[in-house]
Amino acid sequence: MRNFIDRILGYRPDLLIVLIVLGVILALIFPADGTFADVMDWVVKIVIGVLFFLYGARLSTREALNGLMHWRLHLLILAFTFLLFPLIGLALMPLQHAIGEDLYQGILFLSLVPSTVQSSVNFTSIAKGNVPGAIISASASNLIGVFVTPVLVLLLMSSAGGGLTIDTSVFLDIALQLLAPFIVGQIARAVVPAVQTFAKAKPTSYVDKISIGLVVYVAFSEGIVMGVWSSVSWVAIVGIIIGSVVLVWIMLTVTSWVARKLGFNYADQVAIQFCGTKKSLASGLPMATVMFSGGAGLIIVPLMIFHQVQLMMCSVRAAKYEATRPENTW
Repeated sequence: MRNFIDRILGYRPDLLIVLIVLGVILALIFPADGTFADVMDWVVKIVIGVLFFLYGARLSTREALNGLMHWRLHLLILAFTFLLFPLIGLALMPLQHAIGEDLYQGILFLSLVPSTVQSSVNFTSIAKGNVPGAIISASASNLIGVFVTPVLVLLLMSSAGGGLTIDTSVFLDIALQLLAPFIVGQIARAVVPAVQTFAKAKPTSYVDKISIGLVVYVAFSEGIVMGVWSSVSWVAIVGIIIGSVVLVWIMLTVTSWVARKLGFNYADQVAIQFCGTKKSLASGLPMATVMFSGGAGLIIVPLMIFHQVQLMMCSVRAAKYEATRPENTW
């Protein structure tokens, strides 16, 4: 009993988890709106740009090329994102009788969107996994998702009627916000050796966690301003939260098990887990806006809830891996 009490009193929550919770609380009390929301959008873009510059400066060119050529890793992650997730979404169809057609369509829609880029790479980096592979896989998921997600929506979602368009601006967004800073970091690493030392310094490791906290705050604020939380009952919200927890746990378990069975090393297993279990709110919201002519409405609620749940659960697992893996192993 004494040891249990000492453990509780001595517990120090991980900074990443604290920042995620803080982001949600701040959004509930002071949601970003109007001009402030525009400013925060730019702040997030700048922080993410700095983050991917640091990734580029930390990684050798050989590591980056190895990540690009690791086709088995990329195919497996894409299979989880665009094959297993949609199959799970279809298997949950009986839920529409309990939660209504719109909310079920939202669950199905979240299963069809691409994986996240920033948080997938962040968690992989924190857990000391294969960062180059995560960058390539997560970016490929979003680029492919520009075409695959609308096709899947047309095939699987009966309510997605006319007005479906493909917003190819995601190509430019990924190129400017993520890949360009990464390439600049690679160049800076080769031209100015001190940049590599700076990128690997202890203070820069906090950029990973701070950026996720900011993304949570901005995303949750957007949902509050749009009024999505007031359009659904608390019972339904609680049910979706519980379902999201179960789904993330299942995907983390399945991705880990499959990666081990296929012979991937630890670093690759980490990348597969964190890229193959998440769904992108940043891509999903704009897609929902342009795909559903009658308005996204309740359809985006499950994705917004799932987004928060996946960050919380993956942050716990990343912190656990960080504590048990003192050195990078890719």
